[in-house]
Amino acid sequence: MARPARPVRLAPPAWLTAGFKPAPTPIPWAAVGRAAVALSAPLALGLAVGQPAYGALVSMGALSGVIGDTADAYRMRILNIAVPQLFGAVGVTLGTLVFGHGWVAVAVLTLVALVSGMISSIGAVASVSGLLLLLNAVVGAGLPMPDPWWKAPLLLGLGGLFVLVLTLLGWPLRRAAPERSAVAATYRSVAELYEATGTPAYDEKRQAVTASLNQSYDLVLARRARQHGRAPSLVRLLAQLNVAIPLVEAAPAAHLRAQLHGPLSATIPAAVRELADAVEEGRTGAPALDLPTPERPAEKAVDHALRYAAAVVHKAEPDAYNVDDRLGRPAALRVRVRRATRAVLFSEASWRYGLRLALCIGLAQALVSLIPVPRSYWVALTVTFVMKPDFGSVFSRAVLRAFGTAAGLLLAALVLAEVPRGWWDVPVMCVLAALIPAFSAKGYAFQTAAITPVILLLSDTLNQQGFDLVMPRLYDSLIGCGIALIAGYLLWPESWHSRIGDRLADAVADSAAYVTCAFGGTEDQGGRLRARRKLYRDLSTVRSEFQRALTEPPPTGTRAAAWWPLVVAVERIVDATTAARIRVDHGAPDPDPAEVAAVERELRELAQGIRESDTLIEVRSELPGDENGVLAPLRQEVSAARAIAGPDLR
Repeated sequence: MARPARPVRLAPPAWLTAGFKPAPTPIPWAAVGRAAVALSAPLALGLAVGQPAYGALVSMGALSGVIGDTADAYRMRILNIAVPQLFGAVGVTLGTLVFGHGWVAVAVLTLVALVSGMISSIGAVASVSGLLLLLNAVVGAGLPMPDPWWKAPLLLGLGGLFVLVLTLLGWPLRRAAPERSAVAATYRSVAELYEATGTPAYDEKRQAVTASLNQSYDLVLARRARQHGRAPSLVRLLAQLNVAIPLVEAAPAAHLRAQLHGPLSATIPAAVRELADAVEEGRTGAPALDLPTPERPAEKAVDHALRYAAAVVHKAEPDAYNVDDRLGRPAALRVRVRRATRAVLFSEASWRYGLRLALCIGLAQALVSLIPVPRSYWVALTVTFVMKPDFGSVFSRAVLRAFGTAAGLLLAALVLAEVPRGWWDVPVMCVLAALIPAFSAKGYAFQTAAITPVILLLSDTLNQQGFDLVMPRLYDSLIGCGIALIAGYLLWPESWHSRIGDRLADAVADSAAYVTCAFGGTEDQGGRLRARRKLYRDLSTVRSEFQRALTEPPPTGTRAAAWWPLVVAVERIVDATTAARIRVDHGAPDPDPAEVAAVERELRELAQGIRESDTLIEVRSELPGDENGVLAPLRQEVSAARAIAGPDLR
């Protein structure tokens, strides 16, 4: 009997359409207002003084500041906006000096692209700085700038400075408010984690707690780096954040207890939410806790952690010498600079990305030098935006940018065709600029659709070409996407043979080391805490890399989808290790050292197998041990990880 024919699937694959779904994030209304003012006010001032081109350049600088204004803490905003503006000034100066010099411009922009790509590997601020360095160099080399040479960087810098001033207007009144809100949000995420214990939603809530902890530590430590002992509010915030760690540590044990004996008392997440409110409102005084009497080790761990957190949160003046970050204090500035310099100069990944970006920019500039392409600098601009692997998949960004540009051009064509130039540009720019932060929060394609008409209007103010800008902009963007896909993606096997397995293997090996640290006989509790926090932070990075790989075409996307369950399994192994350690700390008997050694050996064998194979090979392992001991759940998670997938990766 013939099998019935399968229905033909007409829908595009999920890896291709993932970026077209808007992210469920709230609209940042404050950023929307700042963008509207920052980009429209310079245009109005330029028109008022009879220099619209100058106003357009200031608005261009403001645009880069709006794109870089992604931090919450005010001090981080200074870094995120001011530092990239300095690099942007250098870039536009170099571009202006080689404007109209043909192959000299090609060579200079290729060298700038190499430097831009290499410094982008240092961190978030360096990545934006490298982006602006190259973007402004391309703009300076492709558009005629006002004489003398220093006017363009000055005007662009004024735009960035204007955005910075707007972002800092609330600093005198709010100061530590972003950090306080972040710490309170961490406590609320912990409350949701306890509500989810014993349910399938636990893993998702634990990932949210990890992300919230990372953000809170980054914000608080960024402010505290030079103010330790001099800012009581920061000392108190860090103390309040640190005492959330025992609550997070106790959650895996509580999750296991809830699976076996039913849900926790609702008073526990309610008490954690009360702590969040106390943090946000700055309340002090004696805490009022009405908690059930603990009986089991997991319940004792939660009770102890909650009472300890309540005492510190409500304390007006915590010990200033007992508030170190659980990951260790940040290194001195000179040490961090030395490490970053060494990483840039001697890192294979840094050189590899720099060479990829330089090759693509060199090809783009050489193409427009040999072939008269209208609006030619758009080709290199497109390459620059697409070739940012730290911002997402190069392949998916190329596809999303093509579609986003087409959508943005529809709006730009309507504006350029129907709206008279002059003072009408100001209200139009006010509306279009407000869309940038609103759409940027939804995804890259939406951000591109919002930025495209803004850049076109500013370019038209400089060149007065009107509607004739629209179609060349589309052609150049498609050419740039093609160059990025071919020279920046297909020609580099690492792009489509992703090394995600190596990062996952490192995480598994670190999990084995964490098991040894937790049960190896050491009494260094601080070391265990730091090891666990570092491991969860690394796992968060691995998860992000896998999610990015899922948007790649086969074979990378297919492989990432097949290995994704193992990422979840490793996170559960870490949770099970923490739960076992917490139970031992609160009365459960210590595990047999041979049992610990067997678990560690299985994890190291799993890490080695991941490194040596592109296919997950099923391994059935029987780990000996006490079925009623504290390591029984951990052995089950390790066995599940070893047998999670076979050669048939359906």
